[in-house]
Amino acid sequence: MAEIAGFRGLLYDASKVDMSKVLAPPYDVLDGPSRAALAARDEKNCVRVIAPEVEGDGDKYDEARRLLDAWQEEGVLVRDEVPAIYRYHQVFKHEELGDQEVVRRGFIATVRLHEFDEGVILRHERTLKGPKIDRLKLWERTRSHLSQIFTLYSDPSCAVDALFEDAEGQEPTIDGTTDDGTRHLLWRVSDEETLAKVRGQLADKPLYIADGHHRYETMLALRNKLLADRSDVSDRSSAAFGMMFLANIDDPGLVVLPTHRMIHNVADFDVDRLRRRLSELFVVEDLALSDDAAVSGQAIRDALTKAAEKGTSIALVVPKESTAQVLTLRSDVDLAALGVTGAKETLALDVTILHGLVLEGLLGIDRAAQEAQTNIEYIKDTRIALERCQAGEGQAYFLMNATPVAQVVAVSDAGEVMPQKSTFFYPKIATGMVFNPIAVDEDV
Repeated sequence: MAEIAGFRGLLYDASKVDMSKVLAPPYDVLDGPSRAALAARDEKNCVRVIAPEVEGDGDKYDEARRLLDAWQEEGVLVRDEVPAIYRYHQVFKHEELGDQEVVRRGFIATVRLHEFDEGVILRHERTLKGPKIDRLKLWERTRSHLSQIFTLYSDPSCAVDALFEDAEGQEPTIDGTTDDGTRHLLWRVSDEETLAKVRGQLADKPLYIADGHHRYETMLALRNKLLADRSDVSDRSSAAFGMMFLANIDDPGLVVLPTHRMIHNVADFDVDRLRRRLSELFVVEDLALSDDAAVSGQAIRDALTKAAEKGTSIALVVPKESTAQVLTLRSDVDLAALGVTGAKETLALDVTILHGLVLEGLLGIDRAAQEAQTNIEYIKDTRIALERCQAGEGQAYFLMNATPVAQVVAVSDAGEVMPQKSTFFYPKIATGMVFNPIAVDEDV
């Protein structure tokens, strides 16, 4: 079902730059200070292209195009002569995984773009209009896909991974480390035999978007814009394909972490009333907290893992209190009667119950306010969430289990979508590993 193709990637010449100084996180996790720090680190840092800035009346999208052209003229960025796919390893640790070193494996290729209702590329999240408008302007001006869509495929036998063993025995083309401590390794694979085998292995498989829903819809919009009224163009035009990172669902290095919710500025918030109403819907277990946020975080993770064996579970922590409540949904709760509806796959999610039953039903934070993050802040680190809670920030914190990959697949297969920030695949794909120039008249 998924049509994979090699492409002539645009890569940094690692002999001319320090890759650790030119890589960046995806644009959607950057803020002003982090963007400025990356730009100051190296004048060739890719953040200057993916999040361009100009002074005065200048056009930031023109600036991105100018930089891409200038860096190629200088030989800092070099386009491959022949099509390739790019094996990509991320070597990392994370506090919530203990001291274990993990390797996530995948590869970067182009994939034929499909509308969601075609059932080839499947989503699990809603998107917002604003980010897509910005990316469309940037990618149209630069005529490039500047970052990858993170997608998943199912391959229990790891047959695709085995095809890259020879490449992995060589020195990587790209080797750099990002600020989160993740080491990023890239190998160029251009022999046609391997490319053909990869294409064959994935030809009958759908792809599931793990991260990058906004960027995928931007790729669709750009394709439609570039190919409108162009019946003379080959159906293998590079504009009809999008650059993606593909990882095996069955890879043990595929890590999903939870995203927690901090609730703030809710009018007439009353924590005692909230607890009374929660006790009608959930079995409540009190859990003593330590003054050490890291110790408390581990205790909550352990308690949530155990509670998940019984059903939908979340934890409530209130600022400056020494006890958390672990909440497990009662089996006799009639969700439909309470206005929480959807396919069984969606109703099985902790985040669906939190958003529909608690945030909307009990706290009155409707979907529009959730999407605008009017009363919600998303926090990806348990320790940081608890430190902020101890400091008295916000009104309440809901701490979560991670959404299992199997649930993501089930929701996608059912054609359903999850609430925002339901999944956090760690680590993020680094931007700057490879860019994908696109041209209507150039075939993949």
